[in-house]
Amino acid sequence: MRPLRVLTWHIHGSYLYYLCHTPVEFYVLSKPERGPGYLGRWGHFPWRDNVHDMPVERLAESEFDCVLFQSREHYLKDQHEILTDAQRRLPKIYLEHDPPRADPTATRHPVDDPDTLLVHVTHFNDLMWDSGRTPTRVIRHGVTVPAGVRYSGELARGIVVINHLARRGRRLGRDVYERVLERVPLDLFGMGAEEMPGGGGEIRHSELAAAAARYRFFFNPIRYTSLGLAVCEAMMTGLPVIGLATTEMAVAVENGVSGFVHTDVAALSDYMEYLLRHPEEAQRLSRGARRAAQEQFGIQRFAADWLEVFREATG
Repeated sequence: MRPLRVLTWHIHGSYLYYLCHTPVEFYVLSKPERGPGYLGRWGHFPWRDNVHDMPVERLAESEFDCVLFQSREHYLKDQHEILTDAQRRLPKIYLEHDPPRADPTATRHPVDDPDTLLVHVTHFNDLMWDSGRTPTRVIRHGVTVPAGVRYSGELARGIVVINHLARRGRRLGRDVYERVLERVPLDLFGMGAEEMPGGGGEIRHSELAAAAARYRFFFNPIRYTSLGLAVCEAMMTGLPVIGLATTEMAVAVENGVSGFVHTDVAALSDYMEYLLRHPEEAQRLSRGARRAAQEQFGIQRFAADWLEVFREATG
């Protein structure tokens, strides 16, 4: 049997890179200007051979088995403008990357269709969205890190990885980061990081794990968003993770085993200072973090879960 052919958009480059470990053929929509959502096979990721650039102007002459939506705009608007009638009748999957934004408990999901499968990336997100009559499935993250990259913790500092923290404010924990920075040495990386105190700019995805592995711990100040892939990658590298006990973080990190989560920012700072003084404890947590990541975020399990969903959707 030939591999399934899945049409999708380029929304989150890191997630798309891991998604493409699934043994299906991905056709990623592109436009000449490579605008948002239409990047296609583009960027600095080491794309696999099953990832294909799909120019919008060639859509009408192409055939697929399934359409994977990843944003509200593409589902509600773009599909009616660029897909053919036959393509709009294909099996549909909607991948929801985030929890509801406006109201965390009473927001209806924009997909309202018993024939579309809604895939959430965390159980927390599935819990918070009102998905109505739309069937849902949870596929937890899967990540990899370069072979041979392992935690050393030699730098007596913490690392934070968030894009555009300066403009994303309280939801992403800008104030929490600044408060902790008064007590704990931290380095911030990500797009726009240089706009913040302690900001060091952006590190390529392929180089991030090796850079992060030298830090004593990974700090995640985010109040409310989905579980970041950077957290999963840090754990897979062996970094102890410190963060707020909110959203999926409350179950992804086990206190005293793989890191420490709490809703008291002062308690988080106390714990970080303790790890800076006791590198042997950080090494113990490192072993627990890597073991937890292998159990929760293995790429083989992730790819198998997605292959099962694609097969079910296409019959």
